[in-house]
Formats: sequence, C-alpha cells, structure tokens
Amino acid sequence: MKPNSSSRRSKTNYRRLRNLADRDVRVTAEHPEADLKHIAKGIVRRGLKVVGPKELVSLRIDTDVLKWFKASGAGYQTRINAVLRAYKDAAAG
Repeated sequence: MKPNSSSRRSKTNYRRLRNLADRDVRVTAEHPEADLKHIAKGIVRRGLKVVGPKELVSLRIDTDVLKWFKASGAGYQTRINAVLRAYKDAAAG
C-alpha cells in the first residue's frame, strides 16, 4: 500500500487542465461524467465558510427530495443548505 503524502502542495497541472477542450476529456467507467450528486458532495466536502448565525424556518420539501438527502446520513440539513447556497452563488453571477 502506498503511504499517504504529507505534502500539502498540489501535483495537479492546472495549466494543462485549463487548456483541455471538451473533446479531449475521456469519460470512462472509472471516471464518469460528473452528475449533480457528485457535484453536491464536492461542495459539501470542500467546506463552506460559516456565514453568520442560521435562522430557523419551516420549509415544505417534496417527500422524495427529503428522503434522498436523509438517505446520505447525518448532516442532511447542512447539505441542503450547501446546495441552496451554491445555487444562490451561481445565480448571482
């Protein structure tokens, strides 16, 4: 087993990635095209900065949507908040 690197410096070639065209990206079973589920998990894993105190609200959410968030375990309310924040930030431009 390969030991984990203790280096915090990224070894990613960002210049090469920025210059890639869509046709150069290979989608495989091991590296599938990203879907909304993976993007939402990435947002949550990256960690969002706390933006002041939260406000308690009553919100009606479709049953299937709530079940989907709850199925991923504890912290589902934080994940819902992260998805809403990402949507707000994307809409703001």
